[in-house]
Parts: sequence; structure tokens; C-alpha cells
Amino acid sequence: MNLFESTEKMGHEQVLFCHDNKTNLKAIIAIHDAGLGSAMGATRLWPYASEEEALKDALRLSRGMTYKAACAGIPVGGGKAVIIAKPEHKTDEMLEAYGRFVDSLNGRFITGQDVNLCPEDVRTIRRVTRHVVGVSEQAGGPAVTTALGVFLGIKAAVGFRLPHKELNQIRVAVQGAGNVGKNLCQLLHQAGAEIFVTDLSRERTEEIKELYGATIVQPEEIYSLDVDVFAPCALGGVINCTTLMLLKAPIIAGCANNQLEDEVLHTTIMESKEILYCPDYVINAGGLINVYGEMIGANDEEIINRVSRIYDTLFEIFFKAKREHITTHDASKRLAEERIMKAKNQKMLAKTA
Repeated sequence: MNLFESTEKMGHEQVLFCHDNKTNLKAIIAIHDAGLGSAMGATRLWPYASEEEALKDALRLSRGMTYKAACAGIPVGGGKAVIIAKPEHKTDEMLEAYGRFVDSLNGRFITGQDVNLCPEDVRTIRRVTRHVVGVSEQAGGPAVTTALGVFLGIKAAVGFRLPHKELNQIRVAVQGAGNVGKNLCQLLHQAGAEIFVTDLSRERTEEIKELYGATIVQPEEIYSLDVDVFAPCALGGVINCTTLMLLKAPIIAGCANNQLEDEVLHTTIMESKEILYCPDYVINAGGLINVYGEMIGANDEEIINRVSRIYDTLFEIFFKAKREHITTHDASKRLAEERIMKAKNQKMLAKTA
């Protein structure tokens, strides 16, 4: 991967490579757009197979954060960070070293927790920098509000694609039973939906079966189930040429980031198969809304009200795609870019006034 070619193509402003000899920290912070304010994006810790793979993930995730903030109506930019490490090698010293790199950006980048980081890790990073959120876990914390946004997104998608069905009549395949997946299963169960769940951890799926009456399926079975909604709630890249040939669900609506292995190719295939796709950075914005609310001092009710707007935003995207004869992926990008341009113009006018 040519670094400068990749960052230029995707429109990034800054990429910081972080290395600390003492703790063996290797991390990448990618700032896609800070034109509307600090770039916000959580930090993911993952044992990437290569540094190239880590960079690709950071670039795609940070660009998604820019669009996520815009579609959620939040006046911040987009960024993301990845730490290249096995979870068992994570130490407080490593996290503090990483926090010092975040602090060196003087507020251009504000981070929080993602895969393999927990609230306690965020509090460890907070020891060395104030540019971190997700400490107070307002409104139940980012996982709870992310799940709520995905649930409302499923409700919107069902209303648009399957208007003859109520939520208590749908079947949902949930791929991934982590914090967000578990909370999503709870909301679906409360709505009366039939749930099928898979995860690499048998313990997690057994818990969801016990709590919410879910049917456990093997990871390779989840794609071909005869369901109404496929909800990817694990890692990205699960929507690809192989899985799309297996999918029977007319709706894809889940919390995972970077769900599409190839954005252009796979949105085209979904369109040909009449699958309604809920763009990941729109439907999973609840976590960003949560930590932004913490940053500005919003109360729980204000945070939940803003998360609830995900429902309306998705309907706007669905109708925009239909009206303009484009995919929902392209419609969400256009909506985000329109909102970013409008916000930047307003900011410029305010400066000159």
C-alpha cells in the first residue's frame, strides 16, 4: 500500500504512526477530517496480520467516522486509531504510552474504546490525556446506545422494505454476541422478534439463548438462514461475494464497522438482489452520539433523543436512494457530504460575520 496515495485518495488530513520501544507499542492514528472540529474516533486493539492491514483498517474506519458524525448531525470530524497487539499483551504502560501520543495532538483527535478496550482501559489512557471519552458511561454507555440505534435502524428498514410485517413477526440473524450484539438481542426479544445468534464464544451464545430464547447456529450457517434481517455485529468485511451468494435476508442492518469488503462491487450486488442495506456508519452511530454527549455535558434524555433520530435519518436515506436511483451506500455518502459542506459554509460565514 502506497501511504500517500492511499491517504490522498481517501481524503485524510493526517496519519500518525506511534511507536514506543519500552512498551512495544505500535499504533496508527488516522485523522480523516477535522474541518468541523476535533476528529472523534475510538481506538481498536487487534493482532493485525500486517502493518498494511492495520493501516487499511484505520483509514477506512476514520473516513467512516467523518460520515458517521455528519449523518448523526454531530459537529465533529472523523478519526480512528488502531493498536497492533494481541489482547493478552495489553498493559497499562502500553495504554499510557499510547495516551501520550493522543495528547501530543493537542485535541485534534479525541478517542475512546473499541474492540478489545474496556472502560477501565479508557480510564487508564485518561491518566495521561484529557482527550478521551467514554469514562462516565452515560445512558448505559456506548454499547447500549449503539444497540439502540441498530434496533431503531432495523425498525426503519422493516417499515420500508417489509411494511406488511411488525417487529414481533420478523426473524433476525445476529452475527456476534459481544456487548452490542447482546444488547441488541435484548431489544429484539422485548419487541417479540425471533432471534438466531452465532459467535465464536459458545459461552456468549448460551447466555443469549438462556436470556432471550435465541436459537444458536454455527458461524458458517448464519448467512444462509431464512430470515428477514441479517445483523452483522462482529468485525468488518463480512459482506462479500461469497456471503452475498448465501444470504436470503432482504435486509442487512447491523453494528459492525466496514461491513462491505468492496464498497462499489458489493453495494451493486446487493442492489441486484434487492437487499436493503443500512449503511454501517449511519445505523451504528449510537456510540459516537453517546460519547459526544458526555463531552458536551448532555444528559441521558438528550443522548437518547439524538440516538432516536437514526430512525428518521435512515428513512431519509432509503427515500433518497429510491428517488435518485442510487444505492443506499451512495445515498448516505451524498447526505453526509451535503451536511459537511453546509456545516463548513456556515462555520466560514460565522467567522467572517
